[in-house]
Amino acid sequence: MNNKKVAALAAVAVVFGALGAFLGYKTQPQPAAPVTTAIAPPGGAAHTASTNLYAQSLNDLNGQPQSLEKWKGKPVLVNFWATWCGPCVQEMPELSALANEENGKRYNVIGIGIDSPSAMSEFAAKHKIQYPLYVGGMGGTELSRGFGNTNGGLPFTVLIGADGQVKKTYLGKLKFDELKADLAAL
Repeated sequence: MNNKKVAALAAVAVVFGALGAFLGYKTQPQPAAPVTTAIAPPGGAAHTASTNLYAQSLNDLNGQPQSLEKWKGKPVLVNFWATWCGPCVQEMPELSALANEENGKRYNVIGIGIDSPSAMSEFAAKHKIQYPLYVGGMGGTELSRGFGNTNGGLPFTVLIGADGQVKKTYLGKLKFDELKADLAAL
């Protein structure tokens, strides 16, 4: 009898050990997807995301609600960022220079911060960011996910054509030579 109990307990221990190993494996963080740039197909989910963007009203840095619909009809570069994101901070001076160089003639640059209004205001003043910044908060993360940023990584930038179609998305720090070529091709 004693051997049967030991065998039964051993079998139960093996089952629980295997179950624990399986669950431990499934909950391990999966390796991060490689940083890539992808061209979004016309229409479909990408078009819905840009339509959803233009339906938004977000506060500017003065706390005033602003409709993003005003950016419709001309290409727009939408940069999702945060003050605590190192690559975001690194690319913002170049984005600001790009926005100032173009001055809205062929396209516009806007930023949607996944951050607090006070942190964003302080950052924009310190770094003299000249293009429009909007407070997206956690809703900004959901908005970026609509453009295909499934993991919510930052920085995340979306190039939307005048037709409202997503032309390209960029995850990670921008490569400005590539971005300028993409903008020139609009």
